[in-house]
Amino acid sequence: MAELPSLGKHCCFLDCKQLDFLPFDCDGCGKLFCKDHRTKDCHNCTKELSTTVSHDYTGVTGYTCTLDSCSNRELTEIVCNKCQQSFCLSHRHPQDHKCSKLEEMSSSSISKTAEHVNKIISSKPAVKNIKRGQGAKSSKTAAKVALMKMKMHAEGDNGCPVTERVYINVHSPLKCNRESKSMFFSKTWSVGRVIDSIANRLGIQNNNNVHLAKKLRLFHTEDGDILPTDCDLDSLVKQEILYSGSSLILEYVEENIQTLQDLSLYKIS
Repeated sequence: MAELPSLGKHCCFLDCKQLDFLPFDCDGCGKLFCKDHRTKDCHNCTKELSTTVSHDYTGVTGYTCTLDSCSNRELTEIVCNKCQQSFCLSHRHPQDHKCSKLEEMSSSSISKTAEHVNKIISSKPAVKNIKRGQGAKSSKTAAKVALMKMKMHAEGDNGCPVTERVYINVHSPLKCNRESKSMFFSKTWSVGRVIDSIANRLGIQNNNNVHLAKKLRLFHTEDGDILPTDCDLDSLVKQEILYSGSSLILEYVEENIQTLQDLSLYKIS
């Protein structure tokens, strides 16, 4: 029994020194340890510490937002597809960084919209054009009065800034047999996008992408004229073709229909 102490090896960890008959050999520092200190972390292996080198990162540390008033940085470069400059997530949209190219495109869009609307108006009978011109002032006044009521209970995307909202009282298609509903939309939206949003909010079928199917379109309640789907609301409001507070009719029509003929079918107050 006196010879037993020589059979094992003491753990090399200073605070341990436990006699272990099956010690572990560290492949780092080469010393022997008990089962409790066999891992490099447990015995603070000197070889492991000496070979661990801290390297300072020398690569790209981020992309700074080009907007003068912003110092945000992003790991991935976000380039505006209009002005080709780099921005952060908060200012990536052209409207958010007041893109220099946006104003040029807006002016061009307004002129194209005006041309498109003029074509539609010129294709209408002369009597109907006179009616719209004579009733423009009363329509604008009526919209202002209705707008105050709409703001109290209108539905829409709450993420849309108040300053960008255009309020519309929507009369649903005849076959849906529903009460009119007040909604608001961003002035940057096209009429086509507004129609999709209304259909989704009302939970009605939208076949605008289905060939040969009847399409959902928006029409004026005064004379039944259609609103061009490719025009944005801001352009129509600036040209006083539409007002914030106006009432419009949403209806299923054939592709070539430009005017609703019998407005008496709708409950327009």
